Amino acid sequence: MTGPHPSGGYILEELSVGMVAEKPVIITEERIQRFAEASDDFNPVHMDEAYASKTAYRGRIAHGLLSASFGSAVVGTILPGAGAIYLAQTLAFHKPVRIGDVVIAKITVASVDEVSARVVLTCEGHVNGELIMDGEATVRVPRRRRPAKD
Repeated sequence: MTGPHPSGGYILEELSVGMVAEKPVIITEERIQRFAEASDDFNPVHMDEAYASKTAYRGRIAHGLLSASFGSAVVGTILPGAGAIYLAQTLAFHKPVRIGDVVIAKITVASVDEVSARVVLTCEGHVNGELIMDGEATVRVPRRRRPAKD
């Protein structure tokens, strides 16, 4: 398991295929409310228990992109960390997430392209050991700085 880099972020030359980082995050009423406000997504399946109880989900579920955002937190703060810039992301959602669930966001380095300074990351979310979402992210990562010429 990879932890945060002391500098805040790994540079391209420090990354290798197979590095993994995880972050557990609990889904709370407050997180759902704040995400709705930030995204302007007030779909009643997320916000209204009476409405949501009549859907196939039989109750409120968290926004899928709320759970996906925890992967972004890992990418931006742990692996690769500070300086990583998202270029692309794919996602597939497999199971609903509810208030009280703990989402484990897991990021794994799948490939490193030293020429383009791009890294492909496998992104997964798990609740109670079950895969709730997965996908791939492509990020640009800073390189080692070249010494300044005099």
